[in-house]
Amino acid sequence: MSEPADYLDKLPREMRYKAHALMTYMLGEGLFLGDPDKTITGMAERICAAGVPLDRTTSIVRLLHAEATASVRKWERKTGASSHTYPFQTNSDSPQFEKSPAAVVQETKKWLEIWIPETPDARFELVAGLRADGITHYVMAPVFMPSNLFAIFSFATCDPKGFSAQHLTFLRGVFPAMAAALEILAVNRALSEVTRIYVGEEPRKRILAGDVHRGEVMRIRSAVLFADMRRFTELTAAMSAQEATDLLNRYYDCIVPSIEAAGGEVLKFIGDGILAIFRDDDDAPNTCLRALGAAQAGLGAVNADIGAPKFDVGVALHFGEVAFGNVGSGMRLDYTVIGRDVNLAARVAGLCGELNAPLLISDTLRDYLGETEVSHVGAFELKGLDRPVNVFSVPLVATNPAV
Repeated sequence: MSEPADYLDKLPREMRYKAHALMTYMLGEGLFLGDPDKTITGMAERICAAGVPLDRTTSIVRLLHAEATASVRKWERKTGASSHTYPFQTNSDSPQFEKSPAAVVQETKKWLEIWIPETPDARFELVAGLRADGITHYVMAPVFMPSNLFAIFSFATCDPKGFSAQHLTFLRGVFPAMAAALEILAVNRALSEVTRIYVGEEPRKRILAGDVHRGEVMRIRSAVLFADMRRFTELTAAMSAQEATDLLNRYYDCIVPSIEAAGGEVLKFIGDGILAIFRDDDDAPNTCLRALGAAQAGLGAVNADIGAPKFDVGVALHFGEVAFGNVGSGMRLDYTVIGRDVNLAARVAGLCGELNAPLLISDTLRDYLGETEVSHVGAFELKGLDRPVNVFSVPLVATNPAV
């Protein structure tokens, strides 16, 4: 395989200058625009300025994402840049992928050229669409990254003569810079999305900002939510590992969306337990109402769940101050919340099963709920706490229209 300089040396002087300008852009300004649509637009415009009759270019990047498998970003001369993702499917053997040029370049590790006028529609699924769009020459090139992510660039033209040998020489010469820029952007995105998946949005921001040392914590006021599935051990005793996992995911799908919709942050999945916080937005009553609305909506989803086996959930809410940050030992740290008020919420959650109550709140949180309907269920001596805690139950139907 020729080196980039070998290709560039074959270009006319003016085109070589354009190639160097594109490479400088991809490894400089293009990396810092903050919008990949702008980056691919700038790339395409510079390719066109070099005399290459580019009408469409696309990047496809494999994602490390809980709900998507690949990101597709496209630039077209007539419409500009656009993007979308391919949703994740549990069946990874996609017939659509197997019949695509992407499968060929991934397997061969070589560039693939398709001259559309002479290619039957049955060769690849996309051929008919390319033909209908007036594309004559389609080129796809693989990007194999040291990070083990896989990506693809494609280039297409409507020119009746297609890409010339000189055009392809230009693309091959600048391609390593384009591939390097794509990898940097892809790895940054993967790092951001993976940390978001496993630690949540706010910890992701703090970790990537450099908050990665043990003992770095901040004090925040928040409503704390603990949720537990009742009788989980009993329900899963005769289940396979996959069946138990499916049950947990049904439970999480009931509780988590309502937390996130109300502005809460899910920090931990602790077996069949969920720990979440709602940061105080300088309006404690509103913060507590948001947390209460999320709990009621989540429990409503549990009651509406039609799967088998049926399950029950207990949720506890408390408001107070927590320490939010890094705890652990050596190279293994956890980003979480700790403190007396976290312990209190956990202890109240333990009462849900004892009292057969789906939703319990502490007296502290109760004080911020205004006219919300509650019922006092008692004052309880809770382990590790120095005073009895008055606990209240709340109806499952939300009564606050603002939530």
